[in-house]
Amino acid sequence: MIKKTLFNDGKASWINIQTDDLDAAAMSKLYKEYDIDDEILMYSLDKNERAHIEYNDKSNTLVLIYNVANINKTDNHYETVPMAFLAKNNSLVTLTNKKNNYIAERMNDYIFDHEEVSAFKFLFASLFMVSDAFFPLIEEMDTERKLLNDRIRDKTTKQNLFALSDLETGIVYMLSASKQNAVLLEQLKAHSIFRALDDVEREQLEDASIEAKQLVEMTNITSEILSQLSATYNNVLNNNLNDTMKILTVLSILLTIPTIITGFFGMNMPLPLENNPMGWIITIAISVAIWFALSWILNKVMEK
Repeated sequence: MIKKTLFNDGKASWINIQTDDLDAAAMSKLYKEYDIDDEILMYSLDKNERAHIEYNDKSNTLVLIYNVANINKTDNHYETVPMAFLAKNNSLVTLTNKKNNYIAERMNDYIFDHEEVSAFKFLFASLFMVSDAFFPLIEEMDTERKLLNDRIRDKTTKQNLFALSDLETGIVYMLSASKQNAVLLEQLKAHSIFRALDDVEREQLEDASIEAKQLVEMTNITSEILSQLSATYNNVLNNNLNDTMKILTVLSILLTIPTIITGFFGMNMPLPLENNPMGWIITIAISVAIWFALSWILNKVMEK
């Protein structure tokens, strides 16, 4: 689906291309019409593509591949997807798909209320909205972390540990994406095209950069807390395992005492007490005495 929106009294345009609904022939025609390189499409479709910036001096085209949060969970955790922004003259072209098209919807609401903006101000405002979309997800993950912490304190189960692992996986995607976005905006401020921007556009770019940095800080804090929480419960589980192995070791040692005593008096050769009618009681008494003595010794050793 292709949607073209004019703004700033018709001086600028925004073209949003949703690539999910286009076949190869339609895409090829579209790229020629809007002078879009095929490589740009590969960037926007590759879910592992890193955020980066490209600038074509000949066509005066600025290309931004920006990380966008996928608001729908994948395998019980959040991930990010790339989104392509192309700014050329007074036109802004975006390539979206089902996973990031919600950004285009927010952009549409923005341009409806801010018709007098330039293409670059609209671009930077859109990047601000992308960063802003991360915050509810990070807050949701932080809330889940608190609830999960309470559940694990109450009972450490595989289900709770798997949920903790999913949270850690999601925050890794968020942290990596937010850092890449922040670096991209800093690179943009150092780019030659920055000098061609007016004061309003530069201010909007600065706002987008500040929002991206705040996102990095918030995501980093959540990531560190999750890592500390995971390490704490790993230590708890290891300590519980050590206690269990210690108990099993003590029990195995103590259970060998009756086996040794009964085995000794069960040998087929002349032995003490073999003709004593109370011999079996004396044997049990010897086993019990040695068992308690060894229990006392092991208890003292384990207390050290």
